[in-house]
Amino acid sequence: MSTAFLNPLLIDDAVRRALEEDLGRAGDITTLATIPASAQAELVIASRQAGVVAGLPLAEAAFRLYDPTVRFTPKTREGGDLEPGTVVATVSGNARSILSSERTALNFMGRLCGIATLTRRYADLVAGTSARIVCTRKTTPGLRAFEKYAVKCGGGHNHRYGLDDAVLIKDNHIAVAGGIGPALRAAKAAVGHLVKIEIEVDRLDQLDEVLAEGADVVLLDNMPPDTLRRAVVMVAGRMLTEASGGINLDTVRAAAETGVDMISVGALTHSAPVLDLGLDIAIR
Repeated sequence: MSTAFLNPLLIDDAVRRALEEDLGRAGDITTLATIPASAQAELVIASRQAGVVAGLPLAEAAFRLYDPTVRFTPKTREGGDLEPGTVVATVSGNARSILSSERTALNFMGRLCGIATLTRRYADLVAGTSARIVCTRKTTPGLRAFEKYAVKCGGGHNHRYGLDDAVLIKDNHIAVAGGIGPALRAAKAAVGHLVKIEIEVDRLDQLDEVLAEGADVVLLDNMPPDTLRRAVVMVAGRMLTEASGGINLDTVRAAAETGVDMISVGALTHSAPVLDLGLDIAIR
């Protein structure tokens, strides 16, 4: 069962904006023109592919915010497995309301199910190793909280949510700051004692500098498995190790077997295909 948490306050705000975007100035003119105001309908959301469930709270909000009388009944759970034909949820009530809000509901669910599904593939590939699959900040603007939630539904873990919750010193920071030592010392002097500091290296001689200065996490960027393995030995548990850069479904297992603690994969959120969800409507 997924333990991912999604702030309800974020859900209503995002879904309301999506409904406003779709309904425009005059509402759903097709439905208003063709469907009687009193018509009732039942909608069944079903998966056309194997995958992982994520986004039920957003789908529910799409129908509820448009019409509080519409009944949304989940038939699955967040983080649950889907097979082709699995019924995800049923929706019943006013036909106009359902037809006018169903695309918003499916857009959110398809996107988040896709992310959860891809994350599960990565997580399954590293099963049995000590490595965790983590996402990045390469997210859709305005949807980061939801996309990171979907990663957790799929069995992955979250990296930092933004620029304000952890220090990540990358190559450009190091270059401008004057080196690894000056960058780390400045960061330690600037942030509070509860803020973690991570720094990126792409060579083992840079790792020597990091070990001499000290950090909480070291990001091992674009290193082949043999180099990652040597880096893990050098660190010897003194800080967490994160492998990053160009890791895909074909290479993630080899990276995990080097002993790194985390593997960050931007593709989880920037390249996950939408899961195909279909719907059937029975007019009563």
